[in-house]
Amino acid sequence: MFNVNEYFDGKVKSLAFTNIDDSITIGVMATGEYEFGTSTVEHMTVTSGSMKVLLQGETAWKVFGEYETFVVEKDTKFKVIVEDQTSYKCVYS
Repeated sequence: MFNVNEYFDGKVKSLAFTNIDDSITIGVMATGEYEFGTSTVEHMTVTSGSMKVLLQGETAWKVFGEYETFVVEKDTKFKVIVEDQTSYKCVYS
């Protein structure tokens, strides 16, 4: 079934589900700065808005816009800056 997740005092919310192939979340982020940790490889696609992302081990922030995807390795942390409300899809593998 579906699971509703809420983080950072409600500023990040997602709806999680599993289909035949993958575990997926569809979510939204309010304006702000966030740090996330991973337990699996994550393929995150921005579906509306944009995110500035700093992946672990990198020194430069990268901007990802609508329909762009970045990959976060397993057991790492990454930082995100959202300057306007943004939505995303995350596929876990």
